[in-house]
Amino acid sequence: MNYTSFIATSRLAFPWLTPEMEDRFAALDGLYREWNAKINVISRKDMDGLYDHHVLHSLAIARYLHLQQRPLPAGTTVLDLGTGGGFPGIPLAILFPDAQFTLCDSVGKKIIVADAVAKALNLSNVTTVNARVETLGKTFDYVVSRAVATLEDLYPWVKGRYRESILLLKGGDSLAEELAKGQARHRLGKDSVRTWPVSAWLPDPWFAGKFVVEVQ
Repeated sequence: MNYTSFIATSRLAFPWLTPEMEDRFAALDGLYREWNAKINVISRKDMDGLYDHHVLHSLAIARYLHLQQRPLPAGTTVLDLGTGGGFPGIPLAILFPDAQFTLCDSVGKKIIVADAVAKALNLSNVTTVNARVETLGKTFDYVVSRAVATLEDLYPWVKGRYRESILLLKGGDSLAEELAKGQARHRLGKDSVRTWPVSAWLPDPWFAGKFVVEVQ
């Protein structure tokens, strides 16, 4: 997907999109190509899929919240756990400039990329942290993450560190089994875990079997 197709999809999905946001999204391609040549955070074979496989996939969290009429008001705090090169945190921070994002990863070279991209875009609502989440000592409104760990492993890292919910981008044939196992292991209520298929918004076959998972 090229930028033109990406922005056409985004304008339909997010009616509050501004020219400044569009300019920042447009800059992502060059920034990630430049940094990925130095520090590999995106498969080099997948760089041409930046806008659909990485940016739009990240924004599926925003689409899910928008469909539920749950915006991120000014002052909302969001932790991006295991952000890697800045996904889903940077696309979400562009779209929600009044929310405050903390991008956390224990791998230092990945945070170098996320930090450099955020600064190049002048995203004043982004803070980057090279640390394990258990050491942060903060509580956030939301925790977001993309394919970092199973719910069973991830939940203890953030238990007691969020006020609203955890929003995960996950997929795979064993997802239902994984979620059931995590619910049972941590005694999460039957209705506390919800899934929304990304393919309900993005019909590209690449999104088949990919979900936004919310843990409340």
